[in-house]
Amino acid sequence: MSEYQIVEPGSDNLLRDGTIKLHGPEGFEGMRKAGRLAAQILDEIAPLVQPGVTTAFIDDKVRELTLAGGGVPATLGYRGYAHSCCISINHVVCHGIPSEKTFKDGDIVNIDVTPLVDGWHGDTSRMYLVGDVSLKARRLVDVTYECLMIGIEQAKPGNRVGDIGAAIQAYAESHRYGVVREFCGHGLGRLFHDAPEIVHAGRPGTGPLLRPGMFFTIEPMINLGKPPVKLLADGWTAVTRDKSLSAQFEHSIGITEDGCEIFTLSPTDRHKPPYA
Repeated sequence: MSEYQIVEPGSDNLLRDGTIKLHGPEGFEGMRKAGRLAAQILDEIAPLVQPGVTTAFIDDKVRELTLAGGGVPATLGYRGYAHSCCISINHVVCHGIPSEKTFKDGDIVNIDVTPLVDGWHGDTSRMYLVGDVSLKARRLVDVTYECLMIGIEQAKPGNRVGDIGAAIQAYAESHRYGVVREFCGHGLGRLFHDAPEIVHAGRPGTGPLLRPGMFFTIEPMINLGKPPVKLLADGWTAVTRDKSLSAQFEHSIGITEDGCEIFTLSPTDRHKPPYA
């Protein structure tokens, strides 16, 4: 049985105690501001994701844009992580570490940013295509975006967390893709990672009830091959076990009285590649 906690205005001492937080108008306004900056950052780096550009350069740019927008990168120093974003290329599922590695023609890339603005976390990621990308890779990216939006359609009061995962799993598997289970979406707000976990596979009608005021991410990781992943020795980078391509999109959302609000929509309609 899930426990819920109403977040009072001005609360800044919330605990990661397993309760699902329910937010009011103050929370929605805070998440809109953080989500807007996150989406703007992903918009602005789009022209920079080109062959020959290093992932460290993109990380530096994300940090500059975050600070210029009045936020700080939530990942910088988080559990020892030393970068302002995660950059995951090709068979890297998530949490790829920026370095002097350069983008190459044909790469597919996920960039995940989380600006912290006035105490609120705007968490989002988007895929980018580098140069001439194969048709099968483009199709994987398209279907992964569709999985995200199909999951979001299930995010409404009265449904359960399992409805989100079941819808994503059914759609991905109809294309013979694998759905990653080891990593999932999560509650957020003033806390970076909180309850509930949003697993992107499951059974309809199971899991915590969705109630107005809940904030969480939906971030399906979809593999061209089989679902299993493994963690590299750096303790962060997750890759597909079969070295197949992987794609991911992520939005932060809030459950409203009649549906949900997406906090991290692109203000310039750069929702999925190719980006103008």
